Amino acid sequence: MRIALSADELTGVAHALPDELRRRGHEPIAHGAYAAGERDDWAWCGEAAARDVAEGRAAQAVVVCWTGTGASIAANKVAGIRAALCGDAQTAAGARRWNDANVLAISLRATSHAQLNEILDAWFEATPSTDRDDLQNVAHLAEIERA
Repeated sequence: MRIALSADELTGVAHALPDELRRRGHEPIAHGAYAAGERDDWAWCGEAAARDVAEGRAAQAVVVCWTGTGASIAANKVAGIRAALCGDAQTAAGARRWNDANVLAISLRATSHAQLNEILDAWFEATPSTDRDDLQNVAHLAEIERA
């Protein structure tokens, strides 16, 4: 699967992310600090990764910044994006299952390498819910975007 990947700085788990995605069989599409010549500020690189998903160049994205908050906010400004800031595996699994999240946001400051692996495992193992209420909630997000 093609995964857009952005970081505003190469610190903490940012160094491990491209290899972790490849190890899981994914093809990272680099943005921000991962891509020479690209603006690496969190708002710009978070948006670039989210646009890859929204425009079909990537199936999902992983965006990181110091807290993960800015990258998730930037990604969520792109229509069709449901970015979730996840600090643990349970949140990542829930975001994929109940929210059909398509962008994973991670904190560079608060995420250890062990947590990163647990979060990525949970994110990629979870599948979106087919429960009627969950589907209606996700559909309502698209209605909110159109309003």
